[in-house]
Amino acid sequence: MIIHAKDNVEIRSDGHKYARTDIPCGTKIIKYGMPIGSATGNIACGEHVHTHNCKTDLEGILEYTYEPDFTVPEIACNRSFMGYQRPDGQVGIRNDIWVIPTVACVNKLAKQLADYAGGVALEHPYGCSQLGEDHENTANVLAALAHHPNAGGVLIVALGCENNTLASFKQRLGDYSKLNIEFLLAQDAGDELAAGKMLIDKLQKNVVNERVEIPVSSLKVGLKCGGSDGFSGLTANPLCGRFSDWLAGQGGTTVLTEVPEMFGAETLLFNRCINKEIFDKAVKMVNDFKNYYAKHDQVIYENPSPGNKAGGITTLEDKSLGCVQKGGSSPVMDVLAYGEKLTTPGLNLLSGPGNDPIAATALVAAGCHLMLFTTGRGTPYGSVIPTIKVATNTALAENKANWIDYDAMKNPETEAFAEYILQVASGEKSTCNEKNNYREIAIFKSGVTL
Repeated sequence: MIIHAKDNVEIRSDGHKYARTDIPCGTKIIKYGMPIGSATGNIACGEHVHTHNCKTDLEGILEYTYEPDFTVPEIACNRSFMGYQRPDGQVGIRNDIWVIPTVACVNKLAKQLADYAGGVALEHPYGCSQLGEDHENTANVLAALAHHPNAGGVLIVALGCENNTLASFKQRLGDYSKLNIEFLLAQDAGDELAAGKMLIDKLQKNVVNERVEIPVSSLKVGLKCGGSDGFSGLTANPLCGRFSDWLAGQGGTTVLTEVPEMFGAETLLFNRCINKEIFDKAVKMVNDFKNYYAKHDQVIYENPSPGNKAGGITTLEDKSLGCVQKGGSSPVMDVLAYGEKLTTPGLNLLSGPGNDPIAATALVAAGCHLMLFTTGRGTPYGSVIPTIKVATNTALAENKANWIDYDAMKNPETEAFAEYILQVASGEKSTCNEKNNYREIAIFKSGVTL
């Protein structure tokens, strides 16, 4: 397969690259019509092009110029799904009871109460012994999760002596008067399990149980990849990109994160920023992440992973040019900091690492109802929202049917994919992560632990 007429490599059935012509040492390797690195030796026509004879050209922190290149789609919202209308004005697609511990010390109590409710415990290792930005990240993300519209009811479980105190957490929540939410302070509760069960019973009585028709413009979808391979940029990621454009055209919202996996392809996103202000925010997002690597004396471009390489991805440029295709071709309407919530329809960029659980949780905290998670190698990971696993190749989809929800190689049509997603949003279909009860969160940490 030849992706672009300018390419000097082709993709074969193993997902790997092979030279279309003789490539002299030092010559740029072209894939997707763009450089993905340089030849480290002479490469003969037909020869395998990979880590043994190709290297990244990325280095350092760059300067960028805003060169707008996008078309604003016409909005024609004529589709809908069946969701839950919340008293606070939000829309949910699931009706779970979420039990959120303010601190890791009560994780297992939260798990016991979630099991009693048939709900989900959002266990995590933090809430105490953190300082500065790490403490703020933990508290802000947990507060955002407490407001998530997929939760029909929320029980906050506190210990009583942690830094993330229940009193300060309530303040961080802001106005929660219209949420179906209860609070348990374990150290003051006597029999904390019995007290927690009483609160669960109260929550369940107040859950909104009826689905109503909701315009698809209300839908917010996260875009994520993990265990990428040589087909990721050819099948699953482009399909997600076409859906992203489809949803933007319906007035809906999509969110692209994993900033380190934008390195090498960031200009494609920068030039689609709707104005100079959003461009500046996008540049800052990328450079802040590069500075984060440098602050810890780490190589900025230490990517792709061993699994990516085994699947045919050679350099970070190769990986990034495939990854950003999940964002389609629509303009970038906003750029969000880690822990920030969505406010602008259309394609958004969100600051977060490539790590699957942390990036996925950032998408949830931003307000995404569900997530499109493309994978070529396969992974069982699931977030606390429906996590639609989109296989890049049919062999994976057939071999891991208990992990994979959709085969992008076999079913590449955008409309069929959109219809499937609306069925998931309407509760007509459950994702594999929901069936397997694989539902986890993880919170970003960069500083010291006391």
